[in-house]
Amino acid sequence: MKNYKTLFLLLLLVTFRAGAESLVYITDQMELPFRSEKSFDNENIIRFLSSGTEASILQSTEDGWAQIQVDDTIGWISSRYISSEPSAREKLKKLTRTFNENKLLISKLSTEKEALENELITIKQDNTDLAIQSSKSKAEKAHIEQVYQDALKLEHENEKLIQESLQLKAELQLAENNTQIQKDTSSRNWFIVGAIVLFFGMIIGFILPGLLNRRRY
Repeated sequence: MKNYKTLFLLLLLVTFRAGAESLVYITDQMELPFRSEKSFDNENIIRFLSSGTEASILQSTEDGWAQIQVDDTIGWISSRYISSEPSAREKLKKLTRTFNENKLLISKLSTEKEALENELITIKQDNTDLAIQSSKSKAEKAHIEQVYQDALKLEHENEKLIQESLQLKAELQLAENNTQIQKDTSSRNWFIVGAIVLFFGMIIGFILPGLLNRRRY
């Protein structure tokens, strides 16, 4: 007899498997017997189902029974204890759980928001510091470029002064050479004049006494 019952349940499982998409919920606030057969015998109780248990309904009979599947187990329960909607108590539990989860999420998001705001303040300050540093760097760059340009000008002027100095040295050397030549020429001229004067003096010295002697006689 038990084998027939088992075979019958397996056939029902195969036949009504397609209807398992419809979900129902166990109502009331007590544990209800989940039976292997449609009878109120204590011997056919598989286990007890608590309020809010989710089940898949396979079929309903006119005599007030419903065949359901809970996890991998198929059995019968009085159809007046099932509902297409969870009980208000279960809804409240679910809403309370959702509320607490959302509350934790809001707290977490608030903490993250505060951290992001602090990070944003830090980033803004860093950007301000970077802007100031960039402005300083641009000013220093402009100053360095100006110093470089001034250095180039000074180098150009220095080269020009060196050229002028070399030219002046060459002119000075030429002037010194000309002065030395003039000194040598002047000395030579004075020597020649002295020699001529001496020559004429000697001639006068020899001739003049003879002329004087002739006049006496």
